[in-house]
Amino acid sequence: MRVEPRSGRLTAWGNALFAGLVPPDDAASAIVGEDVVHRVTGLPGERGPVGLTLALGRLRALGARGLRLALPAPGHPLGLSGPPEFNAAALDAEEAVVAVGVPYGLVPEVFEAGPAGDAHVEVEWRCMPVREAPPADVPSLGEAERELAEAMREATAVLSRLDVAASGPVAEAAIGAYRARLHGTGAGEVLAPGYPARAVRVVELGRRIGMLVSLAYESGHGAAVSAGEMAARAEALRPVERTARRALVAAYNGMVEERER
Repeated sequence: MRVEPRSGRLTAWGNALFAGLVPPDDAASAIVGEDVVHRVTGLPGERGPVGLTLALGRLRALGARGLRLALPAPGHPLGLSGPPEFNAAALDAEEAVVAVGVPYGLVPEVFEAGPAGDAHVEVEWRCMPVREAPPADVPSLGEAERELAEAMREATAVLSRLDVAASGPVAEAAIGAYRARLHGTGAGEVLAPGYPARAVRVVELGRRIGMLVSLAYESGHGAAVSAGEMAARAEALRPVERTARRALVAAYNGMVEERER
């Protein structure tokens, strides 16, 4: 499981930059994280790839007031508003960023080279036209927080019922390692300066539930070992995973939603 979707980092730190809370170079450095370099292609007025600092400045000059996160999955265009070409690219990447105030969105393509665990990672963000319309299925922060509390109970009950190792000490150890990695990479801030406290709470719980779901899918232990039982596990966890994704989108979009109100 990724500590944080790249589109989430771009959304959070881009919003902090647009709000004047961080300088451009600090925002770009936080977005790149452990990757080697990020570039943006297809930006209006530019013939070739440009760096993040220039790209964010150009979007702001074009009229962008903020950024929203999209985390679509098959059958669930979460955070998207079209057109089909952008939706298809975002679905293929399983994430995207949509600008507020201008009809553009950004979809990441990741290039890796080198051995596992020591890969050289470069990211190219494709700037594409988007439809200016309300994003699909994004809850308010309040709704997301209430839904997550129920999802946490459901996840624990499902994992225990299916005798999945992720419901006990294995999960706690993995989550502990995950938190240590967060602080080691500088992502322990959870979001970026300027986000409301509720958004931070929602992100933390959403990530925890996402980790539990990932462990459940990856675990080869417990009673759910047959093909039928694996299918039942996936079916039982699907609504929990969907709730966690909805909550993450609501949290990352929390700064924009608060300003727009």
